[in-house]
Amino acid sequence: MAPPKTPDSGLTMEDLARVAGVSKITVSRALRNSPLVTEATRDKVRRIAEEQGYRFNVSARNLRMGRSYSVAVVVEMTPAKGRPMSDPYPLELLGGITQELTTAGYSVVLTSKQLLDTAPVQGADGLILLGQGSHGAAVTTLQKTGLPLVVWGAPEAGSDTIVVGSDNRKGGQSAAQRFIELGRSKLVFLGDVDHAEVQERCAGFIDAMGGRGTVHIMRPKAFTFEAGFDCMSALLKKKGATFDGVFAASDLLAMGAIRALAEKNLHVPEAVSVIGYDDTPGAASFVPPLTSVHQYLRDGGVLLARKMLDLMNGEAVGSEVLPTTLMVRAT
Repeated sequence: MAPPKTPDSGLTMEDLARVAGVSKITVSRALRNSPLVTEATRDKVRRIAEEQGYRFNVSARNLRMGRSYSVAVVVEMTPAKGRPMSDPYPLELLGGITQELTTAGYSVVLTSKQLLDTAPVQGADGLILLGQGSHGAAVTTLQKTGLPLVVWGAPEAGSDTIVVGSDNRKGGQSAAQRFIELGRSKLVFLGDVDHAEVQERCAGFIDAMGGRGTVHIMRPKAFTFEAGFDCMSALLKKKGATFDGVFAASDLLAMGAIRALAEKNLHVPEAVSVIGYDDTPGAASFVPPLTSVHQYLRDGGVLLARKMLDLMNGEAVGSEVLPTTLMVRAT
């Protein structure tokens, strides 16, 4: 009995298709786990390929197609002790992105803006950017690569960049409406408005207040618990500082602010009401449970990936905004 053919002895995809009794394209799809092929067919093709000693030559396929079948996901975020990469942002977005891209046969390369010159990023077919950066600096940097680009953030007027993001303005409006219901009128907004998303949250918040009361803006440069604590502590030290509501641009900022208020015996929500943003898992278990604006991050990740696939396939793509929901709890 003759030994099974191997890639070195010239076994081709056409040979494998003939043995399996399917088309060449079905073999290709089965070997890269495409959902367009049934599980039974994938198992059959893979079993025959193993028996025949065949290995799918990904590099040759990619060279022939002029593609790497990879997408680089660039996270515009500096990991810190108070805000690790294991937080729901960006992990929930990454979960949705990975789900869609791997199903379509693409690899996901996770990287940062500082590593754009590395081979895996330069060889990618497209870029997904999570976070626009201060003053949109990260978007400008990635646009220079010339690769298809999709961004998580806030759409900018007059820009043709494809952006997927939450309705930040509506999120800010819902926080304001809650404070109005509670009769709060001396308010503090906590967040770095140099970031487009935060700027939209603040603008929606101020617009919805409609001049009913005052809004004092504080601009911590980080989105961490420590930044919220330090910023609120500094405000509490100021002579004559009075306020009865705090809207923070992230849950961690809100939690830090609550801790600073507690150290000054200002009880939440009796003395000061606090609303966060993101509705992270820790918001519901925080003491007291934190009222927060919920973002649908996993859905956002799925949308980012789908728009990237459409861009790479030359299809028309537009920006899209996801809804937000205010989760009312105890603060």
